[in-house]
Amino acid sequence: MRFFKSLRGSHPRATGGESSQYQYAASPEPPPSYGNPKDPQSSYAPPPGPPPGNADHPQRSHSPPNHLQTNIEPPLYHDWTVIEDTALLPPPPSLGHETSPSGNASLSDADRAHGWCHRYPLIQPHQPTPVQSDSVKNGQIQFVKPKEYQGTLSMTGTGRWLGSTVPGGKEACLLSSLPCYFAVPDSPLVTEHKKIIYFEVKVKLYGQGRGGDASSLAVGYCAMPYPTWRMPGWERGSLAVHGDDGRRYVNDSWGGKDFTRAIQEGETVGLGMEFSIPDAPPSYGSTPAQTPTVKVEVFFTRNGTREASWNLHEELDAENDLGVDGLDGQHDLYAAIGVFGGVDYEVNFDSQSHLWLYQPT
Repeated sequence: MRFFKSLRGSHPRATGGESSQYQYAASPEPPPSYGNPKDPQSSYAPPPGPPPGNADHPQRSHSPPNHLQTNIEPPLYHDWTVIEDTALLPPPPSLGHETSPSGNASLSDADRAHGWCHRYPLIQPHQPTPVQSDSVKNGQIQFVKPKEYQGTLSMTGTGRWLGSTVPGGKEACLLSSLPCYFAVPDSPLVTEHKKIIYFEVKVKLYGQGRGGDASSLAVGYCAMPYPTWRMPGWERGSLAVHGDDGRRYVNDSWGGKDFTRAIQEGETVGLGMEFSIPDAPPSYGSTPAQTPTVKVEVFFTRNGTREASWNLHEELDAENDLGVDGLDGQHDLYAAIGVFGGVDYEVNFDSQSHLWLYQPT
């Protein structure tokens, strides 16, 4: 209590009271500043003129601040019930996998391939000679056997091949000697007609795989050059459907995307690409650089029936997908067969022999 008492003081109260020792009475005279009312000259008159500062500044406005103004036009109303046609937009991205459930290459092979692709960029398309164009049209396509291929490969007819790989063999990618799609003369932007490329493969027998992984065969297409110790679809400028897991791979070194079921022994499968003039682009948010120049549909057949397809220009997962460079109709595309482990198979490029189980139109 002493602390508070010392702050407040111990002086006598001004209004008296039992504890007051002194009484203060008000003075009968007015305060000095008011002067003596009996003597007008003792009063202080205000100085002439306006108060200081008012004459030097314009009259202040007493209007409310800008954010309180009521005459500001409200923003334009957006009719959210009017939805633009989303049919022209690419399909949403499919979810990818980090690994395959049946076969995965070593990390060292993948790193070596990534470095190789960085050193050797995709080559520009070229104008084919008349002989080359006729050979492709007639199905007279040959394979180039890479050094990684372990097995046999022989031609049994025009555009028909019989192959067999050794059990336990590593990955290898067979590439056609000529492009199935020539970007310069085959582009729908040049011909004003769609272009379809297609071939079929029959899996005759799956042998022993390698380690704990099953044998596999993949059907696909690649832009050149391509690292031939990698399955098609694993590196840039390539796509494929893999037989061991039924997934589709587009420039995808991970685990692919769900697409179809695995390819079984005795089945004939085909892979095609259809290039056509694109539909009108969406009216919002796109620029000419973002708009596909050619519409590309990839389709897969099994035993003569078109089973599944996907739009190459579907929306991509920004974190995992690496784009479709080399596959969008701007580069020459070669047929690709990927093998792993022991596989016996037949390949048919000859559309004229009517041996295809599916006839694309």
